[in-house]
Amino acid sequence: MQIPWFASVKNALIQPGRPFVKMHGLRNDFVIIDGRKQSYHPSTEKIIHICNRHEGVGADELLIVEPPRAHNTYAFVRIFNPDGREVEACGNATRCIGWLLLKECNQREIQIETLGGILTCSLAGEKQVRVEMGKIKTDWSDIPLSEEMDTLHLNIGAGPLNDPVGMNIGNPHAVFFVEDVDAIDLSKYGKVLQTHPLFPQEANIGVAQLINSETLKLSVWERPGALTTACGTGACVAVAAAYRRGLTEKRHMTVIMPAGSVQIELKDQNLAVMTGPVEICHVGHLL
Repeated sequence: MQIPWFASVKNALIQPGRPFVKMHGLRNDFVIIDGRKQSYHPSTEKIIHICNRHEGVGADELLIVEPPRAHNTYAFVRIFNPDGREVEACGNATRCIGWLLLKECNQREIQIETLGGILTCSLAGEKQVRVEMGKIKTDWSDIPLSEEMDTLHLNIGAGPLNDPVGMNIGNPHAVFFVEDVDAIDLSKYGKVLQTHPLFPQEANIGVAQLINSETLKLSVWERPGALTTACGTGACVAVAAAYRRGLTEKRHMTVIMPAGSVQIELKDQNLAVMTGPVEICHVGHLL
């Protein structure tokens, strides 16, 4: 079964090409391709071109929907950064693709497989999606780090940022806590920390401010090297980091990011659940 928006675009446009849907979750935007009936394997150069905001469609990531691989999953989703590198997980992307596939199959809940694991998606309101993002890993070898270290207090820093919490939720993160997130020029320090030798696979760098026991303010520098308006996985690990550090006893928090807010719930066994908005930008064809 095709995603309805792909089918509508194909019927509406005469020129040949690959149908796509562009969506965003808190301005974190994605080009989504249905590769289930007709497989799609773009080159690195093609992915870079598609994501280029001057020469291509423009996106933070390219998502390719493929047939399911695991039993009882609805689809396998591949996620590519704008530099062409395939990555394990993206919370905002999962909400967007989850909404499309839930509307397609008219089910209350589906499971989507990614390189980072199997994620359960359900509708939580008008263009609101709830995603069980999986287990947050805290062992140094799971992040991974290049050497054994207490992940609650990583011995790295840059400028005013130091002593982060290290975690992995399908992708590696380091979360720094500060008094005023707006006072931190993350564009200055993000790349240095992202590529620190402690992170053999690099890491997403979060800077978090505790507003109160139920609210965090967050800014994230994402791999491959960009300051993002929102990061779903970053929001999950920021709440988990605050809880691990004893900064809050709450397991359900609002995370405020530059483009808006998501709700994060920490369940038993370090399972993170995220609820947030999605929007359709437009549809079209790749030529």
